[in-house]
Amino acid sequence: MEAINIGGAFTSLLSGMPVRRKPARSGALRHTGAPVLRNSIEAGTFEESFFTLPAAGELHKIYATAKRAVDEANRLRRVARSGERTLTVAERILLGLTEKGLRVLEELLTLARLNKGQVYPSYEYLMDRTSIGRATITRALATLERLGFVIRQRRFKRVAGEGAGPRYHQTSNAYRMQLPQRLVTLVPRWLRPAPIPVDLEQHHLEQIGETKAMLATLSCKEFAEATVGGALGKILARLGAGVDRAEREAHNGTQPLLESIR
Repeated sequence: MEAINIGGAFTSLLSGMPVRRKPARSGALRHTGAPVLRNSIEAGTFEESFFTLPAAGELHKIYATAKRAVDEANRLRRVARSGERTLTVAERILLGLTEKGLRVLEELLTLARLNKGQVYPSYEYLMDRTSIGRATITRALATLERLGFVIRQRRFKRVAGEGAGPRYHQTSNAYRMQLPQRLVTLVPRWLRPAPIPVDLEQHHLEQIGETKAMLATLSCKEFAEATVGGALGKILARLGAGVDRAEREAHNGTQPLLESIR
């Protein structure tokens, strides 16, 4: 009697069944079988408005701030090890910034300087230029994004192929660098914006007070016209005019208290 090969029988059984591919992370089944990551935008459709030309000295300020941030992160690590106090949430996020993360940011800033702000390197390019592993680069970019140094946009592109329907493939991310406002205090003093002169600040405060006093004297219609523009301002002005009219009628119809008792 011939022995039954269970493994072969099971394989034969499955050969007649349709194979179901794992759906993409975005929830849609791609014809190539490769997932397109969530929040991806098609390459070539948004870059013109996404990338910006760096201002003079802007990239240097970003790097100087990041370098100071790394020094601050090292200090916080010593504080955490000593147990002096409990670190805040923001401080714990800053701990993720390391020398390797600074090296990744430096390479992005170099590309921004050379390419007039257009930065979209692949992970392989960053690995080759920085001699840092992929996992470390991934963590560094995530930390830089959380701290506000980097704005990252995922991209995908269409690829040619046979069969019905469009085909997509994930491509390199687009990056834009900026100076995080929360870390401006870490910028070297000689790179910080000049403080507002005291007399100019006082003049600005006086103007704010005069504007508030002027607005307090306006009717509802005039207030809406002065503070809100466009179609909404016109609608509010009409409503304000109705409120003003109702107040005038109520004021004109009032009588002295003694005469109302008679």
